[in-house]
Amino acid sequence: MVVLRVRVEGAAVTVDSESRARDVDVVGRVHSTESFGTVDGPGTRFVVFCQGCPMRCQYCHNPDTWEFARADGTGPGTSVSVGELLERYERNRPFYKRGGITVTGGEPMAQPDFVAALFRAAHAAPAGRIHTCLDTSAATFSAAHADRFSALLDDTDMVLLDIKTSDPALHETLCGLPASHALELGDELARRRIPTLVRHVVVPGITDSEEECAEVGRIIANWDNVVGLDFLPYHTMGKAKYDKLGIEYPLKGVKAMNAARAKELRKVALAARAQRRAERGV
Repeated sequence: MVVLRVRVEGAAVTVDSESRARDVDVVGRVHSTESFGTVDGPGTRFVVFCQGCPMRCQYCHNPDTWEFARADGTGPGTSVSVGELLERYERNRPFYKRGGITVTGGEPMAQPDFVAALFRAAHAAPAGRIHTCLDTSAATFSAAHADRFSALLDDTDMVLLDIKTSDPALHETLCGLPASHALELGDELARRRIPTLVRHVVVPGITDSEEECAEVGRIIANWDNVVGLDFLPYHTMGKAKYDKLGIEYPLKGVKAMNAARAKELRKVALAARAQRRAERGV
């Protein structure tokens, strides 16, 4: 999306400055931050982990980000302003030359106003525009209420979108929510032409069949904005967090996914995508 600003004798600068001043005071609930993320979008990135997620993915490795803060502001996470986060970014700006800011979770789209303010302020940063990336499962998105997320997507440069499974029935069992959220967001991102990298976690015996992976490829074939596809091998490194929180680990006994097999299944998905795109004539 291109925004043109006409600047007449500094008037537009004043408006932009006032807008940014409001944005930096917006507060969100944050679980933690990471100063040098290397797997959360292009380049080295400052990563913000939002607190709260309505999904309960059985292979989630961050169950400590699930619970939302209470209405009175107590509970898990920390209240942090947009200004505070940008101050942390600026301390290490030279390291982010080819990177930027990524907001993940938890589920960042559960706090759309906060993330929108952060991304707007990042784009208007006095020291130079900051690249923004949204890492999401789309758990709170719906096409019927797309306007609720419009301001956020207006200032999103890239999206990392999780496709948990191509099977709608399995999706509800595996994650506790319908698959429609991610599919509808995928359609919206394609409409907006926002560069999107799709991620799929490959779990042995659950999301690792060739037909499952081929269907993932056919789904993303409809989105011309997709710039990449990652097949992430399931691992068990998050189990210790479940033990610490006193939560039963849902995939107890499931072994880690073989990385070489995950690469083979990615090729299956890409072949199915190519075939579907050829059928579409693109």
